[in-house]
Formats: sequence, structure tokens, C-alpha cells
Amino acid sequence: MSNIFQRVRDITLATLNEHLERSEDPIRVIDSFLLKTRHEIEEAERLYHQYLVHANQMKRQLNQAEELRERREQQALIALKAGEELAAKLALQEKMMHEEKVIHYTELYEKSKQAILELEAQLQALKNEFQSAYDKRQIYIARMQTIHLQQRMNERIGQYGHQQVNGMFRRLEDRVNDMEWETNSIRDVRGTNGGYNGGLERESKLDQELQRLKQKLNTSKE
Repeated sequence: MSNIFQRVRDITLATLNEHLERSEDPIRVIDSFLLKTRHEIEEAERLYHQYLVHANQMKRQLNQAEELRERREQQALIALKAGEELAAKLALQEKMMHEEKVIHYTELYEKSKQAILELEAQLQALKNEFQSAYDKRQIYIARMQTIHLQQRMNERIGQYGHQQVNGMFRRLEDRVNDMEWETNSIRDVRGTNGGYNGGLERESKLDQELQRLKQKLNTSKE
């Protein structure tokens, strides 16, 4: 029984590992394994309790057969002391019958005890497997949560990443440079026009002064 259970466990664990490697949803695979293992634990527990009841019955039958064997032997001794050889033989025949029962019940009881020990080991193994799979499930959940959070972070970085920020500032810098260039160009144009008009005004005043001096010179000659 133990070897069969061990083979079943090995196949189950191997299948679980293979499915985990191929599956895109490891949580569902583990949940299926946990459900199956829980069912096996419940079946093993029922069988374990049945063996306990059976072993107790075999123990009671063994105790009863041993008690009757000893009693018939005592009865045979008493009969022999009383000189009743026939009664002693009858008592010994019953004693031998109960002796056979003792042998059979002892064998059955020992087998039951061995089965109980194997079932205890099987139950413990199943419970260990269940706990191991459950712990693995928690780890996979944590890993999946980490992956989802990382994906969300990557999406946010993609939307507001350094490249987009740098590109935004470059466009803003180009725009400000254009505005500065336009402003400076207008100022330069206005400055140029103002210098030209000023030069004309100075030249006109110079001509006026020259004419005034000429007139003054002519007046002094007269």
C-alpha cells in the first residue's frame, strides 16, 4: 500500500511541475492540485479511521480469545486434578480452538497496526504536499502581483518618461527661441529706422546752420 501511494504522489507532483512550466495561469493549476490533494487527504483520513476501528475490533477479539484460552486451560487442569480426564480433554479442545483464534487475530491485529502506520505516513506526506503547494501558490501570487505592478509602472514611465519630458522641453525651448528671435528682430528694425531719421534731422539742422552763417556773412559785407 505504501509503495502504491508513493508512486501516486510522485506522478502527481511530476504532473504539477510539468503543468506549471507550460501553464500561463499557474494559480489555476495549483488550485486544481490543492483540490485533488484535499480530496485524497479526506479519503485517507476516512480509511485511517476505519482501520482504527478495525484494529480495535481485532484487539478485542484477540483479548477475548486469549482470555478463553487461558480459562479452558485452567479448566482442564482442574478436571485432571479431579480425575475427570474426558472433561479435561474437552476443555483442552476448546483451548486449542481459542489458540488458533489467538494466532489469527494476532496476525490481523498486526496487519491493521502496520496499515495504520502506513496511513499515518501517507496522511503526513499528503499534508506536507498540500502545504508545499499552498506555499508555492502564495509565492506565485506575490510574483504575479509584482509583475502587474511592474507592468503598470512601465506603462506610466512610457507615458511620462524622460524622453517625452526632454522632447517637451526641447519643443518649449524652440518656441521660446523663436519668440526671442522675433522680438529681437522687431527691435533691431525699429532701432535702424530711428537712427536713419535722426541722421536726417541732424543733416537738416546742419544745412540750416550753414545757410544762417552764409546769410550772416553776406550781411556783414553790405
